[in-house]
Amino acid sequence: MELESILLPGVDPKRPMVIAGPCSAETEEQVLTTARELAANGIKIMRAGIWKPRTKPGGFEGVGSEGLAWLKRVKQETGMYVSTEVATQKHVYEALKFGVDLLWVGARTTANPFAVQEIAEALQGVDIPVLVKNPVNPDLELWIGALERLYNVGITKLGAIHRGFSSYDKKIYRNLPQWHIPIELKRRIPNLPIICDPSHIGGKRDLIQPLSQQAMDLGYEGLIIETHCDPDHAWSDAAQQVTPVRLKEILDNLIIRDSKQTTEDLSELRKQIDEIDDQLLEILAKRMRISREIGTYKKEHNMTVVQTDRYGHILNSRIVQANEMGINSDFMRIILEAIHEESVRQQVIILNK
Repeated sequence: MELESILLPGVDPKRPMVIAGPCSAETEEQVLTTARELAANGIKIMRAGIWKPRTKPGGFEGVGSEGLAWLKRVKQETGMYVSTEVATQKHVYEALKFGVDLLWVGARTTANPFAVQEIAEALQGVDIPVLVKNPVNPDLELWIGALERLYNVGITKLGAIHRGFSSYDKKIYRNLPQWHIPIELKRRIPNLPIICDPSHIGGKRDLIQPLSQQAMDLGYEGLIIETHCDPDHAWSDAAQQVTPVRLKEILDNLIIRDSKQTTEDLSELRKQIDEIDDQLLEILAKRMRISREIGTYKKEHNMTVVQTDRYGHILNSRIVQANEMGINSDFMRIILEAIHEESVRQQVIILNK
């Protein structure tokens, strides 16, 4: 993709692009109060949810187009840019009518190619930055597909928002970061800017600082952070919103890495990594050859492929061993399970020849 910059005029290109504002526009007073505090702290782009997709009916689904007039007033009074989420063609037309400067496609919408295509068609011929949140489930191709639909109608000011992925096993996060997925997206589309949404990943305001720092450490181009003048009384997602004062503290404490620093001094270490990777591949290939020999033996002696007791022993003992060597247990489990799965697949092929 040949993309243009999503930076709006006046936004400092040397700092991460920050989009901040309430999860939902609730009242005109709430929107303007938050905007004034954000503007006083140097924030250039305000966000506010006008239409809110809810999992079940009955929840607060946004104030609708009425809130767009409040955002227009924000622009007039503070000089800030304003942004909001769109999920339908009507949303696009309404947002453009009120002069919204930046749009984003939400996670639930990204998961629906028909909806994304309708939004793309509504934006054809419009010169406006559009950000696409990752789909709810960890589906990289669906994320790329949504970006391509917008690009195909002429939207070249494109960016991605990493807001985490739904999971039954959420642990400390509302949505699991799964950092490897946006990293792979960046590998596939190198000039695509990625914005981190620590509010939706963490689900708790205490997690916004460390998640924001991790995004900066990974070279993300910006942050979108839910900020409310009175977050404890917010009508939606109260737990993950911060005050404008706290937002300033978070941003002031961020360490911004130099992504353009020369890497010549790392060449020797990288050479060592390459050599070790070659050795790993050779060892894995040797292991698979032995697995196939085991498969041949099992076929000749009419044995089942999986020996559950042995697999359990190997898994547990290797994880303990890895821990003692300073290797993360969860990481080691993933590696061992993947190796075992491939070994089983290879043996099944042998048994069915």
